[in-house]
Amino acid sequence: MKDRKQVLRGEFDLISRIAARVSSRTDVVLGIGDDGAILRPPAGHELVIVTDTLNSGVHFPESTTAFDVGWKALAVNLSDLAAMGATPAWCTLALSLPVPNDVWLDACIDGFLALAEQQGIVLVGGDTTRGPLSLTVTACGFVAAGTALRRDAAKAGDDIWVSGTLGDAAFALHEVLQGTPCADELRSRLDRPTPRCMLGQSLVGVAHACIDVSDGVVQDLGHVCASSGVGAEVWLDALPASGALAAQAEGMERWRLQSSGDDYELCFTADPSRRNALATLSDSLGIRLTRVGRIVAGDGVHALDGAGNEFRLQSSGYDHFA
Repeated sequence: MKDRKQVLRGEFDLISRIAARVSSRTDVVLGIGDDGAILRPPAGHELVIVTDTLNSGVHFPESTTAFDVGWKALAVNLSDLAAMGATPAWCTLALSLPVPNDVWLDACIDGFLALAEQQGIVLVGGDTTRGPLSLTVTACGFVAAGTALRRDAAKAGDDIWVSGTLGDAAFALHEVLQGTPCADELRSRLDRPTPRCMLGQSLVGVAHACIDVSDGVVQDLGHVCASSGVGAEVWLDALPASGALAAQAEGMERWRLQSSGDDYELCFTADPSRRNALATLSDSLGIRLTRVGRIVAGDGVHALDGAGNEFRLQSSGYDHFA
């Protein structure tokens, strides 16, 4: 491994610095160092491929630490794999840097690899270039043929569930942008989201449809409804909140935060007969699962207040071009 104190002298030194720290897997025939990676998917499985780009000042505050930038760049992709029920396997990283900064790079790769090692995914290639700070990750996983969780399989009568809690990251982002001190518990949900990979894999054969909550639960659920040809009722009072968020916001303000996105939890639908199985799964994984609505005939997502009246959120979620 290269001396971590060495100063970067160019693009190929940067690539070598990253490659020296990367582990491998038995299904990686050829990794970093050639024009492309050669990978060996397991027999009887299908590949799931996801891509996300994170830009400084858009997807993370400019004050975000390098470690957290690296962690989040991979986490948001792993969350997409989780929503498909896929087992993570390989990823690539395209990194744009204003200047070659060895201290920042090492800390960023620290965060990236910390999560990669936790989830069993390996870096097998990518690209580096000079430009505004930006990271694009493509992640690959696999599922047994014909078993992937999809957005187009929700059925009228299904329960709607979400994992974890919603709204912490949105609250933390608001505080950061206002220059207000934010509790570590809330800030960590913004900077280091936890991809629900094991939950996603465990939902295969249990859930009907699934999506990760990146742009807001109401908006993301709308994608499920559009793909499945159904409607949905979401009970705003049932949306799960952490104790830290509940202490900061209530009522309509909390609903707005919980519908703003950046949660990277899973939202899924399942037949009511699966409630006991999901309670058991929640206990075994130590992940909170909350029933927050139901799939209905029709179209669109109807957000209901505690009295059952439709409530119009000012925004149903994040849109890059709105």
